[in-house]
Amino acid sequence: MFKKSLIPTLVVAGAASLSHAQAADLTISCGAVGAELQLCQQGVEAWEEQTGHSVDVVSTPNSSTERLSLYQQILSANSTDIDIMQIDVVWPGLLANHLLDLREVLGEDVGEGHFSAIIENNTIDGRLVAMPWFTDAGVLYYRADLLEQYGHEPPQTWEELTEIAREIQNAEREAGNDRMHGFVFQGRAYEGLTCNALEWVASHGGGTIVDADGEVTIDNPQAAAALDRAATWIGDIAPDGVLNYTEEEARGVFQGGNAVFMRNWPYAWALAQSDGSEVRGKVGVTQLPHSGEGSSAATLGGWNLAVSKYSENAELAAELVAFLAGEQEQKRRAIEGAYNPTLESLYQDEEVLEAVPFFGELYDTFVNAVARPSAPTGDAYGRVSNAFFSATHDVLSGNRSGEQAVSDLDRELARLKRRNW
Repeated sequence: MFKKSLIPTLVVAGAASLSHAQAADLTISCGAVGAELQLCQQGVEAWEEQTGHSVDVVSTPNSSTERLSLYQQILSANSTDIDIMQIDVVWPGLLANHLLDLREVLGEDVGEGHFSAIIENNTIDGRLVAMPWFTDAGVLYYRADLLEQYGHEPPQTWEELTEIAREIQNAEREAGNDRMHGFVFQGRAYEGLTCNALEWVASHGGGTIVDADGEVTIDNPQAAAALDRAATWIGDIAPDGVLNYTEEEARGVFQGGNAVFMRNWPYAWALAQSDGSEVRGKVGVTQLPHSGEGSSAATLGGWNLAVSKYSENAELAAELVAFLAGEQEQKRRAIEGAYNPTLESLYQDEEVLEAVPFFGELYDTFVNAVARPSAPTGDAYGRVSNAFFSATHDVLSGNRSGEQAVSDLDRELARLKRRNW
């Protein structure tokens, strides 16, 4: 049953607005719009048919920042209105006190077969507070047809990407497509920019903002150079509008045939290959570039399913989580939506690899993705990320140099560290 939809005003209105959702046995928040929401609805429907229970699927803000704020409002109110929540890989530590220990309901071996790093990420003080649903890492999409036409291989370095993007962009504009851009990515001041900028910094040898021991490491020449390089893209190979792009704006430009390269998550593959896509059959995927001295870095992403400890049907909710995170559903979502499984066995599944060939080719990228510093910074992670993406956005906008930004960040994060971690 898919009757209810959370409207953006819920971010302000709070949990009381969810009282309409109590008619069903369970309520789940598992997507915002598009294919992600549709695939969840289909999975829930299969469970309904199998069990006879009814479930309301509620949509939430597309912005992960707004979604977290909404969840925090609901959970802080001890609300029973949402039983199951889709949570980002960096949220378990923030929300753990409000979430059910799934091992208590589903058994100690419930995490077997999943990537161990994600199970560890989702285990807070010995409690498994979320089941891995799909994992993610940033990848580089490219127009295979255009690279072949202009005699290029996929770029290995950011220098190569910049040169190739500029050459093909300018040639295509001269040929009549004045809307062509060389490179699109997520440049809005939000969590997505933290993911992009962490890749730039790490691939330049500039570290991970805060290291595993909680020490602030961002103030270094490599990190400054990475941000300065990205700033040169704006108005050259990337449109000025990229400063307000999230994943979907970038995908829209690329899928409309108006970008040579795109940084995005694996989900965009299935959409790029869909009926009506301007680039269907013309797209390649490879690992993200690095600087001359660094190595490729992809930010770890992904989402998990958690059960609110305030749920009036917690055991039933846990059973739905186990179904949605199980092999059958993860395989279906991989084939139909290019969502990366968290079950290792599916990376050897022939049907999965036929649908999404780069799952096998980029397996090491997904396994070795760079984590954002949510574990060492704990409850302060949201403020750490906000400071990082705000400073990065200033550099991209031309308001600060990379050197000034990382120096300012070092001081700001040092203050946060003294107070919060």
